[in-house]
Amino acid sequence: MRINEENDGVSASRDHLVFAYYVTGHGFGHATRVVEVARQLILAGHDVHVVTGAPDFVFTSEIQSPRLFIRKVLLDCGAVQADALTVDRLASLEKYHETAVVPRASILETEIEWLNSIKADLVVSDVVPVACRAAADAGIRSVCVTNFSWDFIYAEYVMAAGSHHRSIVWQIAEDYSHCEFLIRLPGYCPMPAFRDVIDVPLVVRRLHKSRKEVRKELGIGDDVKLVILNFGGQPAGWNLKEEYLPSGWLCLVCGASNQELPPNFIKLAKDAYTPDLIAASDCMLGKIGYGTCSEALAFKLPFVFVRRDYFNEEPFLRNMLEYYQSGVEMIRRDLLTGHWTPYLERAISLKPCYEGGINGGEIAAQILQETAIGKNYASDKLSGARRLRDAIILGYQLQRAPGRDAFIPEWYASAENELGISGGSPTYQSSENGSIMRSCTEDFEILHGDPRDYPDTIGFLKSLAELDAVNDSEKSGETRRERKAAAGLFNWEDEIFVSRAPGRLDVMGGIADYSGSLVLQLPIREACHVAVQMNHPTKHRLWKHALARQQAKGQGSTPVLEIVSYGSELSNRGPTFDMDLSDFMDGDQPISYEKAKEYFAKDPSQSWAAFVAGGILVLMTELGVRFEDSISMLVSSAVPEGKGVSSSASVEVASMAAIAAARGLNICPRDLALLCQKVENHIVGAPCGVMDQMTSACGEANKLLAMVCQPAEIVGLVEIPSHIRFWGIDSGIRHSIGGADYGSVRVGTYMGRKMIKSTASSILSRSLPNGDGLNLDDLEDVGVELLEDEASLDYLCNLSPHRYEALYAKVLPESMLGETFLEKYADHHDPVTVIDPKRTYGVRAPAKHPIYENFRVKAFKALLTSATSDEQLTALGELLYQCHFSYGVCGLGSDGTNRLVQLVQEIQHGKLSKSKEGTIYGAKITGGGSGGTVCVVGRNSLRSSEQILEIQQRYKKATGYLPFLFEGSSPGSGKFGYLKIRRIPNKLN
Repeated sequence: MRINEENDGVSASRDHLVFAYYVTGHGFGHATRVVEVARQLILAGHDVHVVTGAPDFVFTSEIQSPRLFIRKVLLDCGAVQADALTVDRLASLEKYHETAVVPRASILETEIEWLNSIKADLVVSDVVPVACRAAADAGIRSVCVTNFSWDFIYAEYVMAAGSHHRSIVWQIAEDYSHCEFLIRLPGYCPMPAFRDVIDVPLVVRRLHKSRKEVRKELGIGDDVKLVILNFGGQPAGWNLKEEYLPSGWLCLVCGASNQELPPNFIKLAKDAYTPDLIAASDCMLGKIGYGTCSEALAFKLPFVFVRRDYFNEEPFLRNMLEYYQSGVEMIRRDLLTGHWTPYLERAISLKPCYEGGINGGEIAAQILQETAIGKNYASDKLSGARRLRDAIILGYQLQRAPGRDAFIPEWYASAENELGISGGSPTYQSSENGSIMRSCTEDFEILHGDPRDYPDTIGFLKSLAELDAVNDSEKSGETRRERKAAAGLFNWEDEIFVSRAPGRLDVMGGIADYSGSLVLQLPIREACHVAVQMNHPTKHRLWKHALARQQAKGQGSTPVLEIVSYGSELSNRGPTFDMDLSDFMDGDQPISYEKAKEYFAKDPSQSWAAFVAGGILVLMTELGVRFEDSISMLVSSAVPEGKGVSSSASVEVASMAAIAAARGLNICPRDLALLCQKVENHIVGAPCGVMDQMTSACGEANKLLAMVCQPAEIVGLVEIPSHIRFWGIDSGIRHSIGGADYGSVRVGTYMGRKMIKSTASSILSRSLPNGDGLNLDDLEDVGVELLEDEASLDYLCNLSPHRYEALYAKVLPESMLGETFLEKYADHHDPVTVIDPKRTYGVRAPAKHPIYENFRVKAFKALLTSATSDEQLTALGELLYQCHFSYGVCGLGSDGTNRLVQLVQEIQHGKLSKSKEGTIYGAKITGGGSGGTVCVVGRNSLRSSEQILEIQQRYKKATGYLPFLFEGSSPGSGKFGYLKIRRIPNKLN
């Protein structure tokens, strides 16, 4: 339902109503928009009781009325910020647990009593979850007014920082489901917990003074360029300097500390009325929030913004800003080092074009008044929380996948990057390949390599050729920022090197790779392409902000790295990255990997560049390569992120392969994969094994790469029998090998290995203490050689299951506190993880898993070459199931992947399948195990494909998410080689 934006305002009420308005404890932005709605309700003659933790002046500076009542209570905490730009995800979850979960019973009791005491007619929440539940228990209707909800915000925090707080998300979604409906503000996020929605225009605070009046009071002439700095407090360690501003500019500073400011910076009073000051400025520099965005749009003020870390509301507001030509993104490094000029000059050249309504406060107040009187806006649909049993599947990607049900507004849809083209690599039907290939050969001279067997590569080349036209199409506002940046990346008359590397489907092996297991991996159809060009610094095309930074150093032209990554909006990261290559040097030697890790971690919105640029440092460190030319890189990946199919490995392999080709290095695929693993382990900081990079580099189409990870010995390529087929089905839950679950299981595995080695040594020395589950009399015949091998065990997978059960299963504790382990064993000898002394780690299950997984993989490989039979397929499926449930015992897995495996079992054992020839035989979670994709094995038949589609539809019906299907295979980077291309002169614009 949509309310008419031309509404005249709030109509007079026949009755005197009482509203209880709950305001979330996150920042002032929610409080400032509540002010406008509350003001309209009070103008209509009603009482408004505001429940808030915000200072009184936020409300009383705009509303002077005896009908406003302020109750200072904090019932949630929002996102805990480490500083003005950074959200601490784990601290946010822990603070919410402390604030809203532990005292929940007493909160509900207190709020119900209070609501009844004030005789509230309606509860309004922006957007405190427990307020909706308290209202329901008190028998009072409730409505939420917001552009985001905390279940959506916390969902990613749970996956990335604290899965043990998962119940928080479920509870919040359930609380929201008790409200009548949602009044949804522009710039909104997906909010599936709400059953009914009414859209309203922007809620914006009114102006008190004109631009001329404000400037006169400040003593600033109308011709002076004025920027307002609005971060809600300065970022930590930030000292403003006079040279930060262009000559003649002045800056108004909101929330300034007590430090002395330069003469061209003006400190504003703490309670200054910012809407007037914003409207009187020429542009704003700050962080994105609903308040700053709505006021920038309403007053047609260009907004230079810096991304905040891990605040999931931001991409939706950012897209809205950019759609209305009001936003300019500034790199955090340039904010903190004072390179503001190119961004401010770009901002004042914009022509903001928002013409929508700004009377959302009036309209929302009218809706609330009519609801309180008794009008029913809600339907009789089931609540969102009950419809979405997996409330954890809330990532904004959910709303962007093909087949989505949710409505996406025009301002958001225009910036979409559908998963079908996943990050910017165009895909073309095979029937079109001939004409497209002819077009590519007309656009580019192919100097090395052959793209004819790779339709996606042909599409990538076509997209390269189209970059020349970007500047023309930009005039119509139809081109994404990343494509505009890419258009200025290359010198088209010079050579460009192109590489390609696929993702992978983990068929068997998974997390046992770092324990030395045999693994079986299938390179998938989806791949990453990287284009690289190296030029002398004097010929390199620099972006304006990079040029300004270089000029400020006064060093002339020096080697620079510039990267554009397509598909940035899918994971809320910056689309571009640039750095001076001298940043990788410490004197005449490369910087350490640890320093590089810190360098890329400074700005999480650009930390993705570690996967790409990290390869340069690894080549410098491991091979002694030096780079004297500037480097331009375009990364375009069709491997979906967060789905457990090695999107990171494909980017690493493709990036390093392209850099190596452009630099004239001849690195064999195996060595390239090992170098890429160093990027991920030491620069990115993800404790993965090497199977992902090996598959991406060394795999072949429609064959399983068989590799023993000790550390990376390829034992062959296993043909997939023609009657067998593998699929990948994405759960929609974001997968991360940098997450807490994967890392803690790895730590537990290495702890178990250390204990096994210690036990074997004790047996050999006959010093094993009594009471640990072993009878020394039974060990007289144990082979000394075996014990010696086990006392120096390099890889857990070199221990057979029967030896584990006979000697070590009873010795390993189920779990152990990190501090206790360190006191007894000193170290777990894993170079890529660190034991947290205060954390308890599972030990027995993580240690047992790779020992048995190695056996299962060997059996799986042998079965693939056995005689064709139903028993063969049944056994293959059983091995997948065993692997999946072993993951679960380790503490890995997710609700979504478990649901998919359950659906496979239901299809396999259903009456219809039994009445016909069985076609689907088993499934397992893949890769790191914290979400992502499941691998399914079945018969290669039309019936199997129909059943996979049935599973896809059943999952959608249960969760609201239509899974992405992975089908098909393609060669690894080594088989592809590289392309060397040059634009044909008559095709240059």
